[in-house]
Amino acid sequence: MASFSFGAGNAGKLARIPLYAAGRLATIVIPRTGDEWVFGSAAGLADGGWALWREAVERHGVSATWLTGTAAEAAQAQRRGIRWVPKHSFRGFWRTARARVVVVTHGFGDANRYAQSGAFIVQLWHGIPLKRIGLDSEETLRSRFLPRSRAVRTLLRVMFRHSAAAIAVLPAASHLVRGRLESAFGLPDGRVVVTGEPRVDVLSQGTADDRRAAGRAVIAAATGPVTDATRFVLYAPTWRDGDVDPSIPDAAQWQRIVDVLTRHDAVLLVRPHHLGAGHYAPPAGTDRVRLMGSDVVADVTPALPGVDVLITDYSSLAYDAGLVPLPVLYLAPDLQAYAARRGFYGTYADVAGEDPAANWQEACGQLDAVLGEDAARAERVERSRRLSERVHAYRDGGNTARVYRVIRAGLSARSKGSV
Repeated sequence: MASFSFGAGNAGKLARIPLYAAGRLATIVIPRTGDEWVFGSAAGLADGGWALWREAVERHGVSATWLTGTAAEAAQAQRRGIRWVPKHSFRGFWRTARARVVVVTHGFGDANRYAQSGAFIVQLWHGIPLKRIGLDSEETLRSRFLPRSRAVRTLLRVMFRHSAAAIAVLPAASHLVRGRLESAFGLPDGRVVVTGEPRVDVLSQGTADDRRAAGRAVIAAATGPVTDATRFVLYAPTWRDGDVDPSIPDAAQWQRIVDVLTRHDAVLLVRPHHLGAGHYAPPAGTDRVRLMGSDVVADVTPALPGVDVLITDYSSLAYDAGLVPLPVLYLAPDLQAYAARRGFYGTYADVAGEDPAANWQEACGQLDAVLGEDAARAERVERSRRLSERVHAYRDGGNTARVYRVIRAGLSARSKGSV
């Protein structure tokens, strides 16, 4: 499993300052096209980036190129028959430098990071933040280079704020979320727009039966045949900034998990974070536990309607689950340490309630109840629904179309010199 940390990433940014400067000079003399777009995403051809691609390219005929970061992404783009180039190649630099619009979902490294100056940058982000991000978190400013230096942290803060200032559009799920994103990215009023997130449109389009069938088809394609009676429990822990996930079960915990799953004819789908560290090794001799990592399912959101229970810790999937809606269980063995290191918007109890599990023993007890008792399931579903109502302003499947209209309006205003 790949692992990434802010410390390593920020040290790399400092080392690349001369390349950023060279790229800035190049974009001064390279003219941008009238209406060429480039897309990139750390999640690959998935998530909000892919939703906006389909809206802009397939529905409105925008000329665009997908910037791939791996051979697997390139192969996926080839299969889908879209125009693509490797983002780290000269062609990737040139396409980014020429593009009028640059669309990213995680960071500027989703596209060619040295060729974005002067572009109309759309940062879709990749989830409603529960843990503090960006300028709101000291973790963002950690560096392996002189890790105790206040000067280095100050420089990183200046660099982050300067680069974030280039963002022209950042969609938000609601006004509550808008405030978090404005603070995290240091953006003025008007750049963060309440349109809903393109990545969750799939949870609102079509009928509930259609969404469930499509979700179970995603699961079956990734993990093997499923029956109508089988219930799926999705376990999706979040990133620990390069540290090993403390929730990885030991042998006794795995056995307890399998016992509960067997009793209720359920399957646990384990989805480690794609930047996480640590190895999940399900017990041998059972098909009750299946790995469903980002290597086989790049975007888990379409699979959510096919799931029956979600177990997570601090992931934004907890907010998305309410659109299904799903019962959510919270497993947070490192709650105090994580809260001290990362911090939350609001309190953890605002999202998880007063009973997050501290270990797998407690989580299995809660799972046993949700899978076996209608009242326990209904209570968890209602919690999920109430949480969704607080953070999602739209549930009509039209988020991506709204974002596209905002981009078009922004481009028009910029061409008239008012932006």
